Amino acid sequence: MNVTHVLVILEVITSVLLIAGVVLQTPRATGLGGTLGGGGGFTGGYRTRRGLERQLYYTTWVLAAVFLIVSVANIYVATHRIT
Repeated sequence: MNVTHVLVILEVITSVLLIAGVVLQTPRATGLGGTLGGGGGFTGGYRTRRGLERQLYYTTWVLAAVFLIVSVANIYVATHRIT
């Protein structure tokens, strides 16, 4: 198994985990009004993340950074023919 295969496998695993992290997050505001900044209430749809929700939020950012790094490494290896 060469470096290219390992990077592709890491990219697939990271992408699946990243998709799961995004899907599992609780939306701050729902519906079209929340998307456009409404959402009712005093805070306009903003609320603080606590506990597991905050951990999932930060983990999603870390997974996004790992996905970016692995993708760039995959491109570098593919263009420089490192096996």
